[in-house]
Amino acid sequence: MNKLFKLQSALVVAAIVLLPAAHAAGITKTDYSAGKSRISAGFKADKATCASLAGNAKDICVEEAKGRQNVARAELEYGYTGKPADQNKVLVARAESVYAVARERCDDLAGNVKDVCVAEAKAVETKALANAKLGQQIGEATTDAAEVKRTADYTVAVEKCDALSGDAMTACVSNAKAQFGKN
Repeated sequence: MNKLFKLQSALVVAAIVLLPAAHAAGITKTDYSAGKSRISAGFKADKATCASLAGNAKDICVEEAKGRQNVARAELEYGYTGKPADQNKVLVARAESVYAVARERCDDLAGNVKDVCVAEAKAVETKALANAKLGQQIGEATTDAAEVKRTADYTVAVEKCDALSGDAMTACVSNAKAQFGKN
C-alpha cells in the first residue's frame, strides 16, 4: 500500500509539474458555454455511477467526480481566457482534487497507518501547490523582466531622440512612448 501510494504520489506530482505550458488556443464563447454544459452533464453521469456504490467506495467515487469536474472547469476557463492566472488555477485544482481523493482513500485505514496516509496525501498536495505557486512566481518574474526590458528599450529610444531638435524630437519621443507603452 505504501509503495503504491508513493508511486501514485510521484506520478501525480510529475504530471502537475510537467503540465504543458502551451498557451491556450482560445475558444469561442459558444464553445465555452457548450463546454460548461458538457462538464456539468459529465459530473451528473459520474455521480449517478457512484450511486450504486456504498460506504467509503461511494465517497471516493464522488470525490473523484468532483475532482474531474473542478479540473475540467479550470481547464475550460484557461482555454477560454488564456491567462497565466487561469493556468495556475488548473494546477491548483489538480492538486486539491488529488488530495481530496487521497484523503478519502485514507478513511478505509485506521490508527497510525491512517495518520501516515493522511500526512502523505497532505505532503503531495503541499508539493503540488508549491509547484503551482512557483509557476505563478516565474510568470510574474517574466512579466517583471519584460517591463524592465521595455523600459530599457524606451530609454535608448528617447536617448536617440535627443540627437534631434524641435518637432522632430517631439515626434520621436511620442513615437517611442507609443511603441513602448509609456505615458
